Amino acid sequence: MDKIRFEDLNCSEEIKRAVKDMGFEETTPIQTLSIPVVLEGKDVVGQAQTGTGKTAAFGIPAIDMVDPSKRHTQALILCPTRELAVQVAEELAKISKYKRGVRTLPIFGGQPIERQIRGLRNGVQIVIGTPGRVMDHMRRGTLKLDHLKMMILDEADEMLNMGFREDIETILDSIGEERQTLLFSATMPKAIMSIIHKYQKDPKIVKVVHKELTTPNIDQLYLEIKEKDKLEVLTRLIDMYSPKLSLVFCNTKKKVDDVTDLLQSRGYASDKIHGDMKQSLRINVMNKFKRGDIEVLVATDVAARGLDIDDVESVFNYDMPSHEEYYVHRIGRTGRAGRSGSAFTFVTGRDFYLLRNVMKYTKKKIKKHPIPTLSDIETIKTTIFLEQLKKKIDEGKLKKYIKILEELIEDNDFSSIEVAAALLKMELEIKDAREIDLTPEKPKSYKKTGGKQGMVRMFINIGKNKRIRPQDVVGAIAGETSISGKNIGDIDIFENYTFVEIPEKYADEVLSIMSKNTIKGNKINIEPAKGKRGSGKKKSGESRSVNREKNRKAKIKKK
Repeated sequence: MDKIRFEDLNCSEEIKRAVKDMGFEETTPIQTLSIPVVLEGKDVVGQAQTGTGKTAAFGIPAIDMVDPSKRHTQALILCPTRELAVQVAEELAKISKYKRGVRTLPIFGGQPIERQIRGLRNGVQIVIGTPGRVMDHMRRGTLKLDHLKMMILDEADEMLNMGFREDIETILDSIGEERQTLLFSATMPKAIMSIIHKYQKDPKIVKVVHKELTTPNIDQLYLEIKEKDKLEVLTRLIDMYSPKLSLVFCNTKKKVDDVTDLLQSRGYASDKIHGDMKQSLRINVMNKFKRGDIEVLVATDVAARGLDIDDVESVFNYDMPSHEEYYVHRIGRTGRAGRSGSAFTFVTGRDFYLLRNVMKYTKKKIKKHPIPTLSDIETIKTTIFLEQLKKKIDEGKLKKYIKILEELIEDNDFSSIEVAAALLKMELEIKDAREIDLTPEKPKSYKKTGGKQGMVRMFINIGKNKRIRPQDVVGAIAGETSISGKNIGDIDIFENYTFVEIPEKYADEVLSIMSKNTIKGNKINIEPAKGKRGSGKKKSGESRSVNREKNRKAKIKKK
């Protein structure tokens, strides 16, 4: 397939300029197939995985299609999760950088709805949202779709897996037929085909085969680690493997600054690049890295875009990347030009669900690597040093140095073995090192919650009183966490509370994330249920809600 240069696309100069700033020159396969057809105004079905560039495939035509002089919503993009909605919004903001008057707004649950209402009232041409929150705004009248020109379903199969089919069809039924509809999906199950036949007009179907995302010559490893031990483990790995050049990725500019300062204080030839640095300074640092003057480069994802150096032997994910695509881009900086490389990912307890997402996305098993002990480092450094020492002895030309040592021994009454031992200690002594507590954090126990085998039964303190439906529970949990909607178990909804079963391996993640989020705009309390419904001693939140339910039923009986 012939790629197209962005400068040759039939789109505005403002978009071409923005794409150039982003560091892209040629279209990806899905962009090559989709953009020209979408620009012609035709409906499109695109079958492509996440990370193939499909956001720009629909984003570029959408941005060029809208009329900046009109403040009403002209394009609506539906996404399955808040993370994807934010990601799409960020990408569109970059693409529309030079398009004056074009405004985009992400809307999703877990964010104050008042802020979104203000944004919509100010006028937004492109709205990116999750189905539940889009429906909420439509009911309130704060999102009007009377002038919609383009409707886009992103990751449509995932939205169906999460139970959003009814919401999607309600949204599609409520907008006019004179619109362009684009649908992107990794798979094409019957439900997706049904939506295509019902809501699209003679769509052009484009398909991109999912190729291997990571090369086999990259050894992918992860280390289970506490946040406070990351720097110590990083330096041990660098000492242990002695990579010629290595890249350390952090998620924030501040973390890049902090890690670089700490590495430099320990004597490592390191420097940094991130977006707050002047371009001239970044180029200077990059040139030093290419020459090998800097052996360890600490960077953010955006700053390292376009980095093309064949000699990077190791990549360290100091922070777990927030998106699967970032992981692929990061580790792709090593193992280039047929060389082998290593990618080490530091995973804290709360990051394990992100690691699972990466393995699912790349279809690769990431092996666990033990944390190197001080004894491991001493052994390796000793072996390397002694090999270098033997080599120097074999090379000869040591007369000058022998004379210096003979004078030292004669003047101070030292033995030759003492001098050799002192030199060895000076070379191999590990400075600023500290012991690491390798005891793994105890996993939480979820016994006796009343769930089926392998499931944890969760209690949520809202129910029919807030008009909660099973699909609302599924959509909220699957939309905010890494669990797929089809893996969520039984849901029992009562007047004032709800029970939902979650696979045990996702329990920590669901409790951590959902305790900060909402269901259908309602802030919730979520906790493991205590025993089977109506039996045993219950936790405070569950007990109060269950008692309220009993009292309500008792009052009805008296009447």
